Amino acid sequence: MSMDKLASHFSLSRPAAVALSALVLVTACGKSEPEAAYIPSTMVAAVQTPKPEYPMELLCAGIGGVSTLKVLVGVEGKPVEVVLIGSSGQSALDAAAEKVVPTWIFEAATRNGQPVSQSIQVPVKFTPPAERPNECFKLDERR
Repeated sequence: MSMDKLASHFSLSRPAAVALSALVLVTACGKSEPEAAYIPSTMVAAVQTPKPEYPMELLCAGIGGVSTLKVLVGVEGKPVEVVLIGSSGQSALDAAAEKVVPTWIFEAATRNGQPVSQSIQVPVKFTPPAERPNECFKLDERR
């Protein structure tokens, strides 16, 4: 479209039409690449968390508790570091939790779509069953 037609179409003076055309061209030239899409961050997610072995003597005695561990999950979703930060009050329960948590599998946290290491707190709860297992009676007989 010629400058005269542009000016009359938008009811502009010829100098204003020239300025508008120049502005459109300059603005169009500045767009070299589209902006990258925003990728939201994600948190660590547990995928496989096998239960710890409940020490039979504590289970039969009806003793439970919660061991709290701080777990650094690496970019591959595996625990890199596991530290006991809250004891259950029973060293055998804490040891069982510290033994199993390093085997757990997580989905790593992400930032800008890339996996990153992230620390989380993991409570491992030991709850004795309402009914004593048969193994407890055998344990009683040995005493």
